[in-house]
Amino acid sequence: MPRPSFSHNPLLRVSRPVSACSRCRAAKVKCDGKLPACTACEKAGRANECSAANDQFARGKERSYVAALELRIEKLEKRLQYAKSRKASVALHDTDATVFNVQQMDRRDSLALIRAAIHRKAAQKRENSDVNSLVSDFGFLSVNATTRDFEPTSTNMTFARLVLAATTNDVIPESPQARLPPRQIAHTLIQHYMSNVYSLFPCFSETALLTALDDIYQEDTRIIKDSDYWLVYMVLAIGSTAQSKRSQDAYYIAGLEYASRAMNHADGALAPGYVTQIQSLLLLTQYAMLDPAHFDSWHLIGFTARAIVDLGFHQDPPLSSVSDKSALDMRRKIFYCTAVSCTNILASAISMVHARTFSFTDDTVNVAFPQASSNTRKSSVSGHISGPQSADPALLLFQLRRAQSHWYQELYQSGSVLLQDPVSYIWNMCHDMREWQESLPSNLPSEVRRLFDQELRYSYVYCIAPSARAPDITDYNRILIFEHSLAYLDTVHEIAHGAQNSGFYTYHDVMRVYFMVNQFLAVLSDAEDMLLSGVPVPIPISAPGAASAPPLPRRLQPPGMNVVDNLDRSLRCLDKVSQTLDVYGKRWADASTWRESYSMISQEMVERLQRRKQMRDTAREQYHLQFQSRGTPPQPQAGFQMHSSQHAKEMPWVGVDAAQVMRGGFPQ
Repeated sequence: MPRPSFSHNPLLRVSRPVSACSRCRAAKVKCDGKLPACTACEKAGRANECSAANDQFARGKERSYVAALELRIEKLEKRLQYAKSRKASVALHDTDATVFNVQQMDRRDSLALIRAAIHRKAAQKRENSDVNSLVSDFGFLSVNATTRDFEPTSTNMTFARLVLAATTNDVIPESPQARLPPRQIAHTLIQHYMSNVYSLFPCFSETALLTALDDIYQEDTRIIKDSDYWLVYMVLAIGSTAQSKRSQDAYYIAGLEYASRAMNHADGALAPGYVTQIQSLLLLTQYAMLDPAHFDSWHLIGFTARAIVDLGFHQDPPLSSVSDKSALDMRRKIFYCTAVSCTNILASAISMVHARTFSFTDDTVNVAFPQASSNTRKSSVSGHISGPQSADPALLLFQLRRAQSHWYQELYQSGSVLLQDPVSYIWNMCHDMREWQESLPSNLPSEVRRLFDQELRYSYVYCIAPSARAPDITDYNRILIFEHSLAYLDTVHEIAHGAQNSGFYTYHDVMRVYFMVNQFLAVLSDAEDMLLSGVPVPIPISAPGAASAPPLPRRLQPPGMNVVDNLDRSLRCLDKVSQTLDVYGKRWADASTWRESYSMISQEMVERLQRRKQMRDTAREQYHLQFQSRGTPPQPQAGFQMHSSQHAKEMPWVGVDAAQVMRGGFPQ
């Protein structure tokens, strides 16, 4: 209840701070302590004499309460009169400045608006800074991953809530139904995951997945852990979303529902200090690569790498302390599904696409490769999930990622000091990757082999392209980039237009397409005549003891088709890129941004190549007519090349900010 103002309506009947007034105390009668006079003094007609001793006045020298109020009122009246007189004098002075104030009114209003806008912007910056600080502090909060401070039993702020708050781009809608899919559908989705994802990233035991799936479908009283629910629902979500062809189709909607159900178990599944935390984060990262509209894969893999370090998975334990070899092998698989010699398996693809640093360096890692599985994959029978899958494709991918990690850090993350012999270094790296390709077993599934071929083409172009430590390239380098990027773009066009999604291709492949076509346009702008003519160029000589230059790749050409020159190949490739990005734009909305940027950077090159083709076709027609008029058949002319009337302008990187492309942000 608000306290009333004594200056307007003084509340007089309140209790005294002492028990009795002076008269009642002297008469030794009961005093009710009312103010300004007690009841006994009022009845005796001595209300004016009723006073009490207090802390300020000793007994016998008390002040009357009424007198105190009167003195207070007198002082307030004097202050009020002074304020009124002061206001009158100020008003007389302000009369002279009225016109000036009117003129300044608009200016003050505009300044106020500007100040308000500045304050709002500053507040927004402070908020963003707080969020960034919170995210950066995860290394000190949650990523002491063995702590129990973020468990639901100790606080409402769990590790899962921190991770999801930092990595969620758009909140997943709650699932309208809590029912499990029919078991046959679940088997189909899990089978797709095992064939296309698990074979490359065996980050959990398949036995654990099958056991959890059986427990969930039993619907009895057995206790099921949150991590088991998370495992089943996220595998279903990835297996469904990976088959989606366009946004909001049935596969995508179903995957979104499974992911939404998994979020109900996030607190337990992502609890720090357990192996299941890393496995759960890896599954969420895989889903984020398929659904960038809802989750940020870059930050998720960062959390995963920090959890790896906190639990010590980046270092093999002493052999003397290892009692369970299968547990050690699973520990190594989990690590290599997150990192390969400083490089995240998932994050190596993510880091290289975004052109960002890896989570840790090679020097900090000491983990042996997991054992190669001797089990061969069994086909599915009657909808049942096959037996344990072979981890051999995963081991092959681990080996490739380690090679990528070495040259990527050397060329792109080790400063700008030039290499002493960049040609020999790059040829050695290409030689290592070529040896890896030649060692691939012949019984690899066709989809896995095609994925590895794409990885190798991407790695060749990335390694050979100009970098801070090897900025100069030769014409032979340009031919290698031209051929590998063209083969990559042709193949990804086939993959995008396939009837069904096979293999583990994600949103990051859109950024890879954009990177590869930029490399293709760059070398084409630098050496258009040389590349389109098809004339052989000298192979750079390697230093003694160094590997020789990599051979030119074999052209991918459908059987029965006549040999196509590089001009037609280039135009077809650029047209296929447009079609590929159109298809990906239907699946991921962000891909439309890359499509628009590609149209702008390629327009001039496409127009120039079309003019060049028109001139070539006209010259060929005249050539045939000339021989027909003489009555002799035209002789085929090898190496026929029609140069354009105007030499291609110097357009290194075709006007594209290469640094920005390498950083991986949206094109401006």
